Amino acid sequence: MAASRYRRFLKLCEEWPVDETKRGRDLGAYLRQRVAQAFREGENTQVAEPEACDEMYESLARLHSNYYKHKYPRPRDTSFSGLTLEEYKLILATDTLGELKDMNKGLWKKLQEKFSARSPEEKQKAWAQSLSRPRT
Repeated sequence: MAASRYRRFLKLCEEWPVDETKRGRDLGAYLRQRVAQAFREGENTQVAEPEACDEMYESLARLHSNYYKHKYPRPRDTSFSGLTLEEYKLILATDTLGELKDMNKGLWKKLQEKFSARSPEEKQKAWAQSLSRPRT
């Protein structure tokens, strides 16, 4: 039975597309990595929780087959922003996100410094200073 599970997951991995524009963030690449980890011994791998494994496969298969897209069709292919699917793909590409991050690095750095967690020593020092201030 483990061999058939392994083959089903392999077939799903072969069919699942890899989006090259999402390097390091692509679900297809992540799926391949997780299947390789879970089935290290290939068809000889012993599955500890067969029911959970089967449920995971069925869930992924439904996503891949666009089950929910067909079950709950959308009246239009736009969102609240009015952007199309292609425009979203362009915006969410790794290269575009990298460019946006570089553009906003100054603002991001300021916010990060302002809200970053202090070390316990810094927190204690700031607390002690707030206690030593005269209150009006």
